Amino acid sequence: MSDEVIGTISASMGRRVLGIASLALLGFLLIYVSFTQPPAILGQVFLLATGSASLWIADKMRRATATVIELTASELRDSSGELICTLDDIESIDRGFFAFKPSNGFLLKLKSPGKRSWRPGLWWRSGRRIGIGGMTPGHQTKFVSEIIAATIAQRDI
Repeated sequence: MSDEVIGTISASMGRRVLGIASLALLGFLLIYVSFTQPPAILGQVFLLATGSASLWIADKMRRATATVIELTASELRDSSGELICTLDDIESIDRGFFAFKPSNGFLLKLKSPGKRSWRPGLWWRSGRRIGIGGMTPGHQTKFVSEIIAATIAQRDI
């Protein structure tokens, strides 16, 4: 099969900046409050832990949204080279309004489970389910999801 990229999904710059800045600001504010107006020791520990976790997630989101999801004829991967799934392993795709999916995205159900993985703002995998979307533009995810749906329909004939 060809390794040519058919479609890509990348985080939109506005959503990326807003999401990362919001999480970082929350982290700094929680840490600031824990030092300037310290509550009881357990409250201070909670504020420090929550602030640190917010900063960690902001950095994880910054690194994750710098990559691009690429669809080829045989697989869905990100630009860092990590394989998200092969198209042969996709059992179904759910783009419905009530689907448990990321914003502006879609949900894939696989035939076999994979290891848990999370790229905040871009994609996640838990067992046999993969959610694609979040900080992504709707037109990019719709294009890729339609190609995947057509591939699945053609394969099942």
